Amino acid sequence: MDTLQNMRVFVRVVEAGSFTGAAQHLNTTTAYASRAVSDLEAHLRTRLLNRTTRRIALTEAGERYLQRCEQILAYVDQAEAEAGDAHARPSGKLKVHAMTSFGQHYVVPAVGRYQALYPDVHIELTLAQRMPDLLDEGYDVALVLAIDLPDSGFVSQRLTSAFSIACASPAYLERHGVPQTPRDLVNHRCLQLVTPVFPASQWQFTGPSGAENIDLGAATFQVNVAEAMAVGVREGMGVGLLPIYSAISGLRSGELVWILPEYRSQEMTVFAVYPSRQYLDAKIRTWVELLRETLPATLAKDQTELRRFART
Repeated sequence: MDTLQNMRVFVRVVEAGSFTGAAQHLNTTTAYASRAVSDLEAHLRTRLLNRTTRRIALTEAGERYLQRCEQILAYVDQAEAEAGDAHARPSGKLKVHAMTSFGQHYVVPAVGRYQALYPDVHIELTLAQRMPDLLDEGYDVALVLAIDLPDSGFVSQRLTSAFSIACASPAYLERHGVPQTPRDLVNHRCLQLVTPVFPASQWQFTGPSGAENIDLGAATFQVNVAEAMAVGVREGMGVGLLPIYSAISGLRSGELVWILPEYRSQEMTVFAVYPSRQYLDAKIRTWVELLRETLPATLAKDQTELRRFART
């Protein structure tokens, strides 16, 4: 028995004053309306309506039950309206996860642009160097940098791509010389940025001769956040692979030098990952759309500026 539907029929019968009037309003038959109320009475084991051939009247129990039905149905209607509105209008809390440095440079500014368009959405952003469990941790969207994604059953959209460059400080290069090829790096102090994207002790470059893998051995310094790596490189601790967004300010100030400018590290794809495509919440849909529209242009602008700092 569909109790909720039968409650709706019962309320409509009382409002219409007859089974026939309720049936016309509900676009159904008088027999269906009568059976719905009878099923409800059988379920409750209580008479709700006194019936004659000419009229109906609420029993005392029916009056009490009617009040509760009206309250319950009002809550249900409100819940359905709110849920349906979530599909149509962005509102509520949007829980986002992003890789740390990428999130600082690109996601936080995107949040500002998004909330200017959709002020009813409150964004909760977590930055960490890992891929979260979207379902267990309750994230709506995760922004992930990876060569490719494992099959997880989640929805993923490719937003743009990014790569890293080899950098050193002017003082370090003055003391140790400028590497001319990736193979020269085995004779340098190479600092390791270790994340789920960048494995320890191995750098992969793409350049004039195609892809080259360089095994560097044990590093004198490892860290898992690109901003911390940039500090180490600026301090002259060695050569580091830095994402463009972490290197660009140091290149502008002259504290960093881009070496091997004809080479770049293996390109990473930026993915937006979310649990399901079906009945997608409006705040998730519009957030991913904004990222897809703005991130490629923002990264392309940084890559264009990067060309000014090439050193051969």
